[in-house]
Amino acid sequence: MKIDVVASKDVNSQGGGSNLPCIGLASDAFPEVQKPVLAEDSNTGVSTQSSPLEITELQRKQGISNSHWYALRTTYGREKKAYDFIVGQGATAFYPTLTTVKLVGGRRKTVEESRLPNIFFAYGTEEEIKSYVYDNVNLPYLRFYYRHFHFGNEIRKEPLIVPDNQIESLRIICNSDVDDIVVSTDDVPKFRAGQVVRVIHGKFKGVIGTVARYQGQQRVGVVINGLLTVATAYIPKAFIVPVD
Repeated sequence: MKIDVVASKDVNSQGGGSNLPCIGLASDAFPEVQKPVLAEDSNTGVSTQSSPLEITELQRKQGISNSHWYALRTTYGREKKAYDFIVGQGATAFYPTLTTVKLVGGRRKTVEESRLPNIFFAYGTEEEIKSYVYDNVNLPYLRFYYRHFHFGNEIRKEPLIVPDNQIESLRIICNSDVDDIVVSTDDVPKFRAGQVVRVIHGKFKGVIGTVARYQGQQRVGVVINGLLTVATAYIPKAFIVPVD
C-alpha cells in the first residue's frame, strides 16, 4: 500500500457529546476497505469545514472511566451511513471527512468524502458499542477493528481502543488547514520509535506523537497501531517539546 499525502483540511463530524494499550493489531478488514482519498485526485483543489470534538458536562462530572474510543469499519463505503445511525441514537462518533471541489460534467461540485474510507470511531463502553456492531438489522455491515495478542499458545482478540490523545491529535491534524499532511494505512517505521513530543505552537498545537524526518521534512506522526499513521506537515524544532 502506498502513502497518501493529503493537501487539505478536514470536516470533523460528531454527535451526542463525549470525552475524548496495545500489542500489534490485525485489522480483520473486509476486502472492500479502501485507501484514504488523495486530494490531488480531485480536479480542482480542496476546501473544508470543521467542528471540534466536545465532552459533555455530565461525563466530566461523572468521570467516566470505562468509556473509550473504538475503531470501527464498514463495507462498501457505508461509514457515513453507520455514523449517522449511531449519532442518531444519541451516541458520540468521530467521522473525519474531506470536502473536495470536483469538476462534474464541466461544472464545479462540492463533494464531502471520508478521509479514512470505511473507517470511523465511536465513543462509549464496550457493551454500548457492541450493541451497534452486533445490530444485524440496522448495521449488518459494521464491525470492530480488533487487536490480536498471544495468550500462552492461543491467539486472542479484543476490540481496538484508540487512546483519547490520539483521537484529539488526529482531529487537530485533520483540522489544520495545512497542505502536505500524510495519511497512510501502511506502517511508517520512522514514526514507530524515537522521541515523543508535544507541539506547542502553530496550527498543530496540541498534537502528541513521535518526531521524525520524513519525506525531507521534520514531522510529528501519530501511529494508531495496525490501523493507520497520520503525520503533520513540517514542524520547526522550536515548536515542539519532549514528553516524558
